[in-house]
Amino acid sequence: MAYSDIAALNSDNDFILRTRACASTEGESDPVGWTEDHIWQMSAAPGFGDAYAYAVASENPRPGNDPAVITDAMILGQVQVLRAPA
Repeated sequence: MAYSDIAALNSDNDFILRTRACASTEGESDPVGWTEDHIWQMSAAPGFGDAYAYAVASENPRPGNDPAVITDAMILGQVQVLRAPA
């Protein structure tokens, strides 16, 4: 994992939109604001940067939108962790 991979994923609009959609389905009343507040933590989740880097190196045209790269289950799991009461 390279920090540059996490940074690239952090600004991938498709990944941001998928994270918002997930937060919304989990009952977040402000999925846009929630995602803005947590996108770095989402991007740095274990395995996310590596998966994204591999997809980019494989010339995937929209890696942040491809559920074979970062699965919906991966996104859901991280959203649930971040939304859990401390």
